[in-house]
Amino acid sequence: MKRHHHFRVYFLLTILLVTGFVVLLREHRPSFLRPGLRLNAYVSTDDGSVTVMDLVRLRVETRVAVGPQISGMVEHPTRAEVWGVSTSGGYVWILDAKTNQIAARIPVGASPYALAFSADGARAYVTAAGGETLLVIDCATRQITSRVRVTGEPVLVRPAPDGKTLLLLNRRSGTLGIHDAQSLALLATIPVTAHPAAVAVLPDSSMAFVMSRENRQLSVVDLRQRVLLSHLQLAGKPTDMILKPDGGELYVISPEAHGLEAINTWTHEVGDYVLLGSAPTRGVLSADASLLYVSDSAAGRITLVDIFNRRVSLPVQAGETPSVCRFDPGEALLLAANEGSNDLAVIRVRTNSLLTIIPAGGRPGEIAVKLF
Repeated sequence: MKRHHHFRVYFLLTILLVTGFVVLLREHRPSFLRPGLRLNAYVSTDDGSVTVMDLVRLRVETRVAVGPQISGMVEHPTRAEVWGVSTSGGYVWILDAKTNQIAARIPVGASPYALAFSADGARAYVTAAGGETLLVIDCATRQITSRVRVTGEPVLVRPAPDGKTLLLLNRRSGTLGIHDAQSLALLATIPVTAHPAAVAVLPDSSMAFVMSRENRQLSVVDLRQRVLLSHLQLAGKPTDMILKPDGGELYVISPEAHGLEAINTWTHEVGDYVLLGSAPTRGVLSADASLLYVSDSAAGRITLVDIFNRRVSLPVQAGETPSVCRFDPGEALLLAANEGSNDLAVIRVRTNSLLTIIPAGGRPGEIAVKLF
């Protein structure tokens, strides 16, 4: 009897050990990731490099020199590539995610700051502020197929959700340019807030909201009538704005105001204000729009906001001066670039706890994530 009892104890211990091992493996591997798939984060640094991080093994894989003054880094929607621009170099660079090698450098003109892809990933749109041009790149051939002269220092281009028009922010002239997505012809020029830096567009392409990081204004533009509707006064200079997937609300984050303001996109009114902390800087919204994660650069933490109840949850420590935040594709991990401590915080979303911190390099700025 005693031997039989011991056997049962050993058997149960073995089951517990195996179960614990499986749980540990799952904790370090996003649940949606199947064998053979790779999940990498790409973090830009101030020395002109991109640090490639394996998000399964939670370690640095390599560092790739791409060019001086990296900006506009974004993963391609359909290809195993990460694209970005070198503002000082005047070119678009393409990083092959499978080999971690630079696949191409495409000269586009002086001072490019950002790029954007068409919905099908066939074309990339780029503005060169110094050369005052708008360009289209064929993503398959990596050739420039169209270019047009644009005045007013174009710093950002965004395709409207319907794919029919391109929206250009012109910093020097303080205008929003509306261009035909196929011909690049200028359809309208609308005055907006001075030194515009970001634009959010409703899913039905009916309305655009234009933000400047240098003043307390948010411009509301009717894209169908192609007119400025109003300038909304904000509590402080904004650093980021996040649109709900259904387009019903826009959340504007301001370190100067120590919180965020919710904008009703249907009535164009500033609604609720939520106090967040010392210096809320950047944010990312969960896919179901229930939780907003906001980095606090002064407090070194990520603040969680319950969107439905307008309630702030306990923050998660991240590192020194966290700024840009990104989810992985399955929203299992939240990534935050710590500019002060030169690393990347990896936060487990399910438990809202810090999983690890990975060295990234000098002043990490932008984050791209690619599953392939």
